[in-house]
Amino acid sequence: MISQAAEDYLKNIYKLQKGREAVNKVTTSLIAERMAVAAASVTNMVKKLAEMNLLSHTPYQGVVLTKAGEKIALETIRHHRLLELYLSEALGYPWDEVDAEAERMEHAISEEFEDRIDQVLGHPTVGAHGEPIPTKQGDIARPDYLSLADLEIGEQAIIRQVSDRDPEMLRYMIELGLTLGTCVEVYEKAPFKGPLQVHIGSAGKQSLGLELAAHIFVATTKA
Repeated sequence: MISQAAEDYLKNIYKLQKGREAVNKVTTSLIAERMAVAAASVTNMVKKLAEMNLLSHTPYQGVVLTKAGEKIALETIRHHRLLELYLSEALGYPWDEVDAEAERMEHAISEEFEDRIDQVLGHPTVGAHGEPIPTKQGDIARPDYLSLADLEIGEQAIIRQVSDRDPEMLRYMIELGLTLGTCVEVYEKAPFKGPLQVHIGSAGKQSLGLELAAHIFVATTKA
């Protein structure tokens, strides 16, 4: 048994190491920024996790999860994403609230409860925000989506995943109709990192900043 705090560290390190927003080097300072904790706290936890053989840490090179650490991280992520989907589909929670609720419960549910949620939802493979749900065996799909910001003028695509890190951004996406499964088409791109002009499904034309577009992930379609 490991602590909830340790599970949170492993989950966040995994996302930094192999998630959609993965970086080349997972440093203690980056972990501190991601989790909004003091650098000293990260250093202490990294030392504990290394002693438990859940990660390896090389000074100035960052941390890397071991197979055991990755297994715990994926199990925690599975709990989280199943809970998000259950809260959304079964209980009617809005898109922007499920992450915080799932965060509070992910460490507490039993394996039996996890299995029941999985069964009730029909053994889903995709979460409430379009992210892949790890299997019980620890496998996870890695879809090759583009960000909306990377589309060229005239390209059409379907929204398949969005970042869930900012509830306010999620609420704004909903207002604009930028939900999973929506067809989008870029018809103009301003130079020098200017906004995109996008046609959004039945919602019509909208202007999107690059920061927002970079948090929306799409699969291209033929015009």
